[in-house]
Amino acid sequence: MSENADQISSVIPFSPLPLRIISLVPSITELLYDLGLEDRVAGITKFCVHPDHWFRTKTRVGGTKNIKIDTIQGIAPDLIIANKEENVKEQIEILATQFPVWVTDISNYDDALEMIIQLGQITGKEEAATQLSNKIQTAFNAIPTDNEKIRTAYLIWKEPWMTVGGDTFIHDMMDKAGLVNVFGIEQRYPFITLEKLQASRPELVLLSSEPYPFRQKDIEQLEPLLPDTRILLADGEIFSWYGSRLLHAANYFQQLRTLY
Repeated sequence: MSENADQISSVIPFSPLPLRIISLVPSITELLYDLGLEDRVAGITKFCVHPDHWFRTKTRVGGTKNIKIDTIQGIAPDLIIANKEENVKEQIEILATQFPVWVTDISNYDDALEMIIQLGQITGKEEAATQLSNKIQTAFNAIPTDNEKIRTAYLIWKEPWMTVGGDTFIHDMMDKAGLVNVFGIEQRYPFITLEKLQASRPELVLLSSEPYPFRQKDIEQLEPLLPDTRILLADGEIFSWYGSRLLHAANYFQQLRTLY
């Protein structure tokens, strides 16, 4: 057995080449596919929608916050990949008494790149992970840095309305996109009122496609309250998925600015 420290500093013993991997994190499931682990991923969650043929054919082990322990036991994985924020601590602790669980903890772009490299190392796909990381960095380095920052509110839920604070991965992606998070002094995912949204005087409001599926009707609801603000629908996967989807983020951010 080999040992490897995960992103919460737990030392995880696992097979030198894990052959039955379960991913409990949708963005990492997509990453495993892009690293070429088609035949070695044995289980995913019901929210792991990319790639589509995995979603349709791989064994589903429940949701990210409602894991089916018995299904996982039936697979007998030699590596489970989880996330500190997306999965429930108590469920992960139960799994960790039975199987190797590698927990990711990603708050920013650098954490994501570190995770990609580490995951490549522990799955025997180091070369593919390094190539992917290099491509992501090249794309992000090409984002212009001299554009004026746009004061932006990024909403992830309604009734109650929720946004993102300064200690989130989405906040860091906003910064990379040239956006100033008007709620950056907050932490995690605070509830806000529409009055507080108005008082923040955003130049741009982004309505995320996930976890709440905002639609055009939501733009129309907010427009009378924010007559001087540009309101757009945003691709939530681009802003919140920290795996190989980062490869598409830089170009999306530049396109988004042209809509403002």
